[in-house]
Amino acid sequence: MAPRANWKGYLRLSLVSCPIALYPASSDTEKVSFHRINKKTGNRLKQQLVDAESGNVVEREDIGRGYEIGKAEYLMVEDAELEKIKIESSHTIDIDSFVPRAEIDDRYMDSPYYIAPTDKVGQEAFAVIRDTIRAKKMVALGRVVISRRERVIMLEAFENGLLGTTLHYAYEVREAKPYFEEIPELKLPKEMTELAAHIVDSKASHFDPTKFEDHYENALVEMLRAKQAGRAVQEPKEEATPARVVNLMDALRASIGADTKKKPAAASTKARATAGKRKTGR
Repeated sequence: MAPRANWKGYLRLSLVSCPIALYPASSDTEKVSFHRINKKTGNRLKQQLVDAESGNVVEREDIGRGYEIGKAEYLMVEDAELEKIKIESSHTIDIDSFVPRAEIDDRYMDSPYYIAPTDKVGQEAFAVIRDTIRAKKMVALGRVVISRRERVIMLEAFENGLLGTTLHYAYEVREAKPYFEEIPELKLPKEMTELAAHIVDSKASHFDPTKFEDHYENALVEMLRAKQAGRAVQEPKEEATPARVVNLMDALRASIGADTKKKPAAASTKARATAGKRKTGR
């Protein structure tokens, strides 16, 4: 069963439209999470908002929102005022343009969503839009309002549906120059680049996310199980500090002789068996 939709509305390409829903394509719910508790009583804590000046607890009905216009000066904004801000993309994703996927800088990528039609009547129109995007070998750009904020969304054909990825605005992406401007241009010896290329070739593979194991998450689960069973928690092994490279050419040559064909470790049998069962006691 598909999870609850984050957004429902319409997808429109010119005069062709269909009802759709957006579902989150990624989730953190399987990760171990903690509650804050009172160490003395073991009871769970509940969060309260406190007035910064008086120190008094503020009741839920008295909590509002404000935009800071000066030091300790706020412009109060009511929910009803925000609701009045209606824009065209509130309930419709209008496809504005088609662009080559390669032109979209990965820094602009935000959150992925699965997009599917919500009724049988709209399936044909949905298929027309999906197949047009696929045939053009491009991605579509539109706008969608999620959590009251308008976002640019990139649409691409994905299996029988669409994959929508919200994009950051230009003002949200930091320029790289301040971080890289002190890195000098270096002319590297040919032998050095050839040795590095050989190492890369020996490690060439194909992307398979199931081969990557979340070692911290698995160690966290094991620690919780040990505590629950009354066993002593094992101290982690000290990670060896990588040796400082004195002669880069020697280090590259030594790397060629090492086991460069070793692949990323697949998830352990125990890790796979416990996938989807992160909570202790399940």
